[in-house]
Amino acid sequence: MAQTSRLEARIPTGLMEMVKRAAEMEGRSLTDLVITSLQSTVVKTMERAEVIRLAQVDQARFAAALIDPAPPTPALKRAALRHRQLVQSK
Repeated sequence: MAQTSRLEARIPTGLMEMVKRAAEMEGRSLTDLVITSLQSTVVKTMERAEVIRLAQVDQARFAAALIDPAPPTPALKRAALRHRQLVQSK
């Protein structure tokens, strides 16, 4: 059986009534509705934070590549030469 922890929260009476009603409408227990909703919100929050973190890492890598680009590979040199030849022949 999965290990569980207890979470307690004081919420406004109006919100509690809405949560109870939503659970009834979906035919689920109050606990199931709260856990599912909380899990969904937590996952979305963590995914957004990870996207932002990765975007910052990518920005740093992009800036580093602009500041100190890698030397051209032989294939890139051949492509540049071919491009020059094509452009000059027109």
